[in-house]
Amino acid sequence: MDAPLIAFEGLDQSGKETQAARLGEALRAAGHRVERLTFPDYETPISQEIAAALRGQRHYPPDVLQLLFIANRFEFRPRIEGWVREGAVVICDRYLASSIAYGEAQGLDPAWLAETQRLLPQPSLTLLLDIAPETAVRRKAAGRDRFERDLALLARVRESYLRQATHPSWCRLDGERPPEAVAADITAAVRARLGLL
Repeated sequence: MDAPLIAFEGLDQSGKETQAARLGEALRAAGHRVERLTFPDYETPISQEIAAALRGQRHYPPDVLQLLFIANRFEFRPRIEGWVREGAVVICDRYLASSIAYGEAQGLDPAWLAETQRLLPQPSLTLLLDIAPETAVRRKAAGRDRFERDLALLARVRESYLRQATHPSWCRLDGERPPEAVAADITAAVRARLGLL
């Protein structure tokens, strides 16, 4: 049986990177092989286009931009499939749901965004670190990209995440709390849902 793929989702500054790292350390300490990815992965030519768009140096319509994000994930599909076959727990900081949330917030069809990603490895568990848009802005006062500066957009992104989080393979966590409390809930969810830790 393939090893699980765990995705962290949420607005920027919700603690995804911190909690993904903590979970990875806990799983390694428990004897599991762990591989981590952050999307977009800025090491590829496709992701360089994404970075330029987020800096305002390229101007793609929402559907093209989300297809770039999705293509960046497809670049890593063989690697992810190989890892889970070999028994490694894969942890992704942002994954499929990000394109659905940000795309839907910009008027794209969420069903189309999900279908476009159907052939990517699907998460066994998606952990939503839920914070208010105002919290995201407060936690990162400078250097925000064009998505991070748009409070109305972030509110719509959060609405999409909350809608997606009704799926049985999701777990919504209150990301407004101290990191230690969030980490404890993540450990409990991974233990209960996946039998790890």
